[in-house]
Amino acid sequence: MSLPQEAHPPALTPQFCFHPTALQDFLRLSRATTDDPLSATLNALTPSAPFSPRSPTTPRPTRTSHRVPRATCASYLSGALFPAWHARTQALTYCASVAISPDPDDPELLARQAEGMRDRERVVDERLDPYSGRFFPKEARTEELARKVRVERGIEGIVRGRSWDVVGGKCEEWGGEGWEEAVAKWESGRGRQ
Repeated sequence: MSLPQEAHPPALTPQFCFHPTALQDFLRLSRATTDDPLSATLNALTPSAPFSPRSPTTPRPTRTSHRVPRATCASYLSGALFPAWHARTQALTYCASVAISPDPDDPELLARQAEGMRDRERVVDERLDPYSGRFFPKEARTEELARKVRVERGIEGIVRGRSWDVVGGKCEEWGGEGWEEAVAKWESGRGRQ
């Protein structure tokens, strides 16, 4: 069984982060190629039971007999799942750092400054129009990026938690540790190689 085709990690540049959909497209494609088909992939790694012509009359094997051997699971996790998670983490971490950095190339900076000046010069009489005092300045693209990264990190936590539940259910003698600990062990093991 071949491993699923992985979304290649993008070149991490500010343009990648500020692009309206590039970050989300990369994350979506990576999740679709590794996390979404995880159950089917692990099922394909399960050793098949030998065929028996009496199988309809014999009781069906229990769920534990259809579990993936620990070594096979560990190989799949370290060869496909954890590298995909790592690439997504790197992209989110990089874009988070871009979001908190000053943005001298912001194309809308002057327009936002002019809008702010116009708002300060406005005369507001809320007795005549109670809504005239409201001012909603356009968000800077760094703030927009920070919000997008926060949302994607939340989604990533949910996806990884669900994927780890699948791993715990499909892999022999697997469990006890959370996905965070398993990834940390994998990363520390990679550092020694």
